[in-house]
Amino acid sequence: MSKPAEKSAFLKDLSLYIYGTTRLGDNSLAFDERVKIARSAMHAGIWFHTSHTYGDALYVLRTAFDQDRKKAPKLIVKIGWNNLNEVRDVIHQNTGPLGIDGIELGQLCLSGDLADDFASGGESLETFSRFKKEGLVKRFVLEVFPWTSNIALKAIKAGYTKGLVDGFIFYLNPLQRFASNELWDLLQERREAIIAMRTVSGGNVHLLRDVPGAAWKEYLQQRAVEIAPIFERSRIASWTEFCVHFAHGFSQVRATVGSTSRQENLDAFLAAAKNPQPLPKDIQDEIVQLQYRWSDEVDMKAEEWSM
Repeated sequence: MSKPAEKSAFLKDLSLYIYGTTRLGDNSLAFDERVKIARSAMHAGIWFHTSHTYGDALYVLRTAFDQDRKKAPKLIVKIGWNNLNEVRDVIHQNTGPLGIDGIELGQLCLSGDLADDFASGGESLETFSRFKKEGLVKRFVLEVFPWTSNIALKAIKAGYTKGLVDGFIFYLNPLQRFASNELWDLLQERREAIIAMRTVSGGNVHLLRDVPGAAWKEYLQQRAVEIAPIFERSRIASWTEFCVHFAHGFSQVRATVGSTSRQENLDAFLAAAKNPQPLPKDIQDEIVQLQYRWSDEVDMKAEEWSM
């Protein structure tokens, strides 16, 4: 095992594991059980990641928070999308139901004209700065997908993210690295802080490889075929531990975001993130090289929201 790499200077206050709340919006699960798992995550003292688009997740969270406001977590909240009026409206669609005055960390989900404005240094930069002064959003991270990597690239190279964006957030796990190769290299070079989303890429690698329909897209099943032998060779006890340690093997990664509605899965995330050591260098490097190939062959050719 190599020694853990030095962490980025930004976003140091994040918990190493952040509780994703997507599953809290699943109405097929009993409401009280969803509140219970939220309370359990609150008790762990970790950050939460949420959005008003996650079904009734905000109502579940509000209920849990009101039961013990002293343990209410700091939040990463998705905000966007296509214009500045919509961004402000989305902020209030989250703060109102949650009973909070502002957002600790806003995940900028930029599309259309708003994305172009941001990448070209338009009025969105001043508006986002004003949000910070107003206390609506204390800090920002910029969401990245393969099809939006060029927006982040342009903004970084032009200096528009400096002093405004504290980091970048995207899918980063053994099966997915949703930043283009060029953007990934630039983030590494500049030591930009990263939040890795979708910790276990949707399920255990053997499940994704072997069970028809377990992988929501064919490309994930194909990648699981390549990754499963690497995971097995590592001799790490669990897929969750393997994924958490993979993410934290990059010096820029400050936290990994994983969603669950099951206590045993939450316990596994928390245990894996207690002291995440890097994977063996040969294992980490092999996955990194696969991700460079996948990005060129698949990710950067994919249509928006097809992955």
